[in-house]
Amino acid sequence: MTTDNQLTRAQRDDLRTVAAMIVPASDEYKVPGADDAAIQADMLATLGRDTKMVAAALDHLARLAGQPLAELGVAKRDAVAQEFRRSGGAAAATLTRVVLQCYYRDDRVLHSLGLELRAPFPKGHVLPDGDWSLLDPVKARSGTLRRAT
Repeated sequence: MTTDNQLTRAQRDDLRTVAAMIVPASDEYKVPGADDAAIQADMLATLGRDTKMVAAALDHLARLAGQPLAELGVAKRDAVAQEFRRSGGAAAATLTRVVLQCYYRDDRVLHSLGLELRAPFPKGHVLPDGDWSLLDPVKARSGTLRRAT
């Protein structure tokens, strides 16, 4: 049972297994899998409001598997995953989003994609403090009033 926005040990183990199934490690591209310890720690630390949906998805997976997912053979695990995609609904989508979100914000993954490990703006263009001239076109527009319903 999930308590205080935390997953049980069995749920964390299944999360690691599912994450590795969604994004396996690649030696070719020199990136870790989504089951990497740092990526898993990020997932667990940032679940927040998604905890209940992720826990529901993991519980559904456990029911489909009939045992811990990590203990299943590859063929059985793939069959369970196929059934989970068909029957998991919003919880399955949330679980997938959480895994991919944490995976693609890992510095090693960003580097492998050729992305800079910093915000793209201002790219060396420093704006003087208090210079709000970029907002002039917005300020020049007439106000838009809408009825609140």
